[in-house]
Amino acid sequence: MTPRFDVIGLVASDMAATLAFYRRLGLVFPEGAEDQPHVEAGLPGGLRLAIDTEETIRSFHPGWRPGAAGGGRASLAFRCDSPAEVDSLYEDLVGAGHHGELKPWDAVWGMRYAVVHDPDGNGVDLFAHLPGK
Repeated sequence: MTPRFDVIGLVASDMAATLAFYRRLGLVFPEGAEDQPHVEAGLPGGLRLAIDTEETIRSFHPGWRPGAAGGGRASLAFRCDSPAEVDSLYEDLVGAGHHGELKPWDAVWGMRYAVVHDPDGNGVDLFAHLPGK
């Protein structure tokens, strides 16, 4: 199958300030989201805006630093139909010469996940729900 563009991801240095900003632009986040490590808001057309704290990103990518190679604050995420598709697409992109930032792994939040960089170094996440999750 073809992966589907599903999520725009941001990394917040101050979750409360970031949420206040996007709420002023009309996005809706759950009450109390300021204290969460990961929050999402629905966007038109079914896309989602996901915001993670810096600590959340470092929990699975310990070398991540804002502004450093592989440390951008925005990424695009593509939903795959299966964990096998995540692996296959990751290998295809890396095999075509694109930088593989994080090899596919089974994330604690119930997804097969991987990160590659586009030609300009922007993060592109590939994910699929794990069976039973």
